[in-house]
Amino acid sequence: MVKSIAIVAGSYHKSHIETMVDEARSVALDMGVIIEEVVWVPGSMEMPLQIKRLFLRESIDGAVVLGIIEKGETEHGSIMGQSVIKSLIDLQLASMKPIGFGIIGPGAKPEHIEDRLLPYAKNSVLAVNEMLSN
Repeated sequence: MVKSIAIVAGSYHKSHIETMVDEARSVALDMGVIIEEVVWVPGSMEMPLQIKRLFLRESIDGAVVLGIIEKGETEHGSIMGQSVIKSLIDLQLASMKPIGFGIIGPGAKPEHIEDRLLPYAKNSVLAVNEMLSN
């Protein structure tokens, strides 16, 4: 069975996220997973809605979210991150389609981002692929 997934990428840190998208594409290609579509959204907060829209397509078996939620001066990022994570988990359970979580943070500091770009992208695709194989 050919597996087809979508990538939802937050454009707030676009240059970093483009690196993650490239890595996710490369890992998917190596595993024989088709990236049906890459959709850019403003940030992590918009990801659950876009995933829900994509999951209306029968052709999409799963998805990967790629983004960064930095540590700010207030609790905004932490609270938003928790809400996004919960929404994505709820979408997985409602749709029975896996979502690979490639969001760095919440609470990421600038010095933590660069080293996490490739591993987070890779691991999110690996997770979706494994869940689609079960």
